[in-house]
Amino acid sequence: MAPGLPTAMDRPHFIGIGGAGMSGIAKILAQRGAKVAGSDAKDSATAEALRSYGVTVHIGHAAEHLADDASCVVVSSAIRKDNPELARAAELGIPVVHRSDALAALMEGLRPIAVAGTHGKTTTTSMLAVSLTELGREPSYAIGGDLDAPGSNALHGDGEIFVAEADESDRSFHKYAPEVAIVLNVELDHHANYASMDEIYESFETFAGRIVPGGTLVISADHEGARELTRRLDGRVATVTYGESADADVRVLAVVPQGLKSEVTVLLDGAELTFTVSVPGRHYAHNAVAALAAGVALGVPAAELAPALAAYTGVKRRLQLKGEAAGVQVVDSYAHHPTEMTADLEAMRAAVGDARILVLFQPHLFSRTQELATEMGQALALADASVVLDIYPAREDPIPGVTSELIIDAARAAGADVTAVHDKGEAPAVVAGMAKAGDLVLTMGAGDVTDLGPLILDRLSK
Repeated sequence: MAPGLPTAMDRPHFIGIGGAGMSGIAKILAQRGAKVAGSDAKDSATAEALRSYGVTVHIGHAAEHLADDASCVVVSSAIRKDNPELARAAELGIPVVHRSDALAALMEGLRPIAVAGTHGKTTTTSMLAVSLTELGREPSYAIGGDLDAPGSNALHGDGEIFVAEADESDRSFHKYAPEVAIVLNVELDHHANYASMDEIYESFETFAGRIVPGGTLVISADHEGARELTRRLDGRVATVTYGESADADVRVLAVVPQGLKSEVTVLLDGAELTFTVSVPGRHYAHNAVAALAAGVALGVPAAELAPALAAYTGVKRRLQLKGEAAGVQVVDSYAHHPTEMTADLEAMRAAVGDARILVLFQPHLFSRTQELATEMGQALALADASVVLDIYPAREDPIPGVTSELIIDAARAAGADVTAVHDKGEAPAVVAGMAKAGDLVLTMGAGDVTDLGPLILDRLSK
């Protein structure tokens, strides 16, 4: 086994191995020498990428997929208690390990940077992974999305830095002990697990309290939720703030749009520093500044890291250009919370100017829709026209009275042009029929709406 591989994880079995977080951990374990196996509901490019590392991937969930000699079973919070492989693990007495514990074990002995926040985690983690790799630092990383190809969401590197996306949704980020932690923003989300903002703040306080002695918290100076968290921490953790606020330690002086890029100028340690961010939008520029501040806190020179950040050119589903047909560009967005939706729509408006923006939006989770339907509808009013699909349930059961009509009504009340499409299969034809040369189409949501971009392009090309 490679150094750093926990003995208890030398023969792990992953239930739901194709998921973004799970597949990354499985890949790193395989690269460290573990004999990795797992199962997923359906085959995928991610599963195929894992097989190329020697991972055994079963399709479908069945008790016989779990080998009797498995050293542990790794699960995420999305795995239901009645999963047959989980039941088989109990029969065999095989330990069950949560995904976050597995990731925490992989960080031991390294210098972790953990990236947290309601929005922007994947982008910021990716920016750090790419820029540190560009500098030859050979970091390990685990990201909640693919950089440029299936399976590129994680890597075991030979360097001392481990960059990880830290998920607050199920409080699993409490398991990590980072040297540097980033908190991009703090908002109420994940309504099935958090009942109030006080619970959210308590959870983030616990996360910040896990920073190792001598470590650093990098946190937004602009976002009110982040500022409130800073007030609550009351100096218990060494803190570096960033943003446009006058009191920010790393102050953003300018973000200048340049098509699908931005030029960012910051004031850091009394000196101005200008660098390029190769993705559009003010919020992505702020993510880059957070990454810069975190790298500097870990000892990477700002003058080296800033230009290296330009090597990041995007991650799948984060304003990813899917193609162009008949003069229409199709871009994919993972945005599913109103703040994210607004940020991505504003970024696209800055990038395309007066061109029409058409959105195909798929709400994600009944609980989120129940709480934030009005705000989602208001965000859609920033588009020139929108098509709204039914709610993607993911792990949730329906909630009586909660449908996408709540969002549609709110959008129309905000003056939006909205069309409801209940049959997802009809959506590509509807959107292609609305689009004309010069338009930009944005497929938006955290569910399988991402699959529709290529179908829209195919319709447009015909």
